[in-house]
Amino acid sequence: MEFINSAAENNITFVRPAYFIISGFIGIPNIRYYFVFLCFIYILAVVGNTLVMTVFTLDHTLRSPKYIAVFNLAFTDLSSSSALMPKVLDISLLNHYYISYNDCMTFMFFSFTLYVMQAFNLVVLSFDRVMAIMYPLHYQMRVSHKLILSLIAFFWLFAITLMLITVGLLTRLSFCKSVIIQSYYCDHGPMYRLGCNDVTPNRTIAVMAPILILGFPLAFIVGSYCCIGYFLSKISTNRERMKAFKT
Repeated sequence: MEFINSAAENNITFVRPAYFIISGFIGIPNIRYYFVFLCFIYILAVVGNTLVMTVFTLDHTLRSPKYIAVFNLAFTDLSSSSALMPKVLDISLLNHYYISYNDCMTFMFFSFTLYVMQAFNLVVLSFDRVMAIMYPLHYQMRVSHKLILSLIAFFWLFAITLMLITVGLLTRLSFCKSVIIQSYYCDHGPMYRLGCNDVTPNRTIAVMAPILILGFPLAFIVGSYCCIGYFLSKISTNRERMKAFKT
């Protein structure tokens, strides 16, 4: 805070500040107890996802397209937790509220990219289940390893490109208002609002990104389950319906 006050007194305009201050945890009583618990949850997530990936790697029978998508989901979940939680725990438990400009941008890029990929992984899994239930006899021909890997690669490329644009637009801002981020991590919304030049491109991407990374996956997943429900309703026998439902 002394740094900000001295900057204001000397009328300094921040183009690229040396650091930001993460203020989301400041002033919350007994916050450390919650994050000690969260630390154990993080350890369980690391152990669980690592175990899942190890089993898929060692068991050669788990090499179908579905398990490729599940492996990628476990990988992104492990990576996103590892990208976010260590810094959050460092801030909350050790009171290290300061983060450098470059570290903050890097932190945002990796955290957002990995969380976006978690949503798109669910799209891939939904697509796989729709094809398995609606086209059981042609599933092996329609859903190949190449198709699933291509979908995953496309979504990775899309997520990385979208986040590069998002973070790149932040680098054009002049942070002359404040360096205090009103969040518990380097969040895009609270950061671009600190800019004192034109933030219209940042506001536009802030509106479009949730539609692309939340609205589209949610709509596709809901639509896939509607298709599955409609298909199950057309099956005449309870035995076949239950078999398809288990799939």
